[in-house]
Amino acid sequence: MIIQYLKIFFNDPMFTLAVQFFLGLLYANAGEWLVHKHILHALGKNRHSFWAYHLHEHHAVCTSNSMLDPGYQKLTLTTWNTQSKELVVLAGIVLLHVPIFLIFPLFTSAVYASLALYYYKHRKAHLDPVWARRHLRWHYEHHLGGNTGANWCVTWPWFDYLMGTRLKSKRLD
Repeated sequence: MIIQYLKIFFNDPMFTLAVQFFLGLLYANAGEWLVHKHILHALGKNRHSFWAYHLHEHHAVCTSNSMLDPGYQKLTLTTWNTQSKELVVLAGIVLLHVPIFLIFPLFTSAVYASLALYYYKHRKAHLDPVWARRHLRWHYEHHLGGNTGANWCVTWPWFDYLMGTRLKSKRLD
């Protein structure tokens, strides 16, 4: 009986599209966690690395300005700064996933939607620290909670909970 129901679900194109989208969201959140932890922070420790902009520019500015990053106030693609580097990385991720779109369109659409949401939330968090504290508490705590080795996710803290890196700061209560 259960096997018959499973066959119905897995043969239903709407079900497979929904699964694609859901897996795309999970994949994007895992990627956000991995890139933030292992590339932006680990490789970014080296001041001569391309990735150094994240730790040595973005984090430094946010720490000294209580989460505010004035670089987000005006977007200029002609200036090579933290914000333009972030956009180049996001564009690279989009291009990297174009071939996958041809095979798994909803999976890739979820990844693209997550990238857009990431940029929107990250930018807003660093332009409006009060909003960040209320709506992106985990990211706010990543910058100001006294432990930049935790709370790696920006859009949703799913993988922080899964990996045990969602740490609530007592310092900010």
